[in-house]
Amino acid sequence: MGPGVPALEGARPHERVLRRDRASQPRLGAEAAGGSVSPTQLHPLWNALREVRDPELPVSVVDLGLIYAIRRDGARVEVDLTFTATGCPCMAFIREDVRGRLLREPGVHEVVIHEVWDPPWTRERMTEEGRRVLRSYGIAA
Repeated sequence: MGPGVPALEGARPHERVLRRDRASQPRLGAEAAGGSVSPTQLHPLWNALREVRDPELPVSVVDLGLIYAIRRDGARVEVDLTFTATGCPCMAFIREDVRGRLLREPGVHEVVIHEVWDPPWTRERMTEEGRRVLRSYGIAA
């Protein structure tokens, strides 16, 4: 984001309908949804997504808090992903990078990405590592 562009902290009035039409809540992880993979088996997928950087910021999509959940059922992986703003110009790049990186993991043959807009992304979703990296570049986090 450039100077003078406020961070999106919540749904703007005209976005509330859009957000209601999309996923209402982040989906439960595999362990909570009765999936076939334990949480520890998902760690390699989370670590793989730590290699995917936001195209505009020097932070991984995980540390930026864009990944809400990962589920795996055999060769199929589902990712709940959000963006920092509904008009983010990098949405297609991020989806491609997430899909491409997960398809490089052993046994992953299909990746389904669910865009999640509610709850909206806020700076509070960032990890401490993400904040540290942004601060090192002089970006308030």
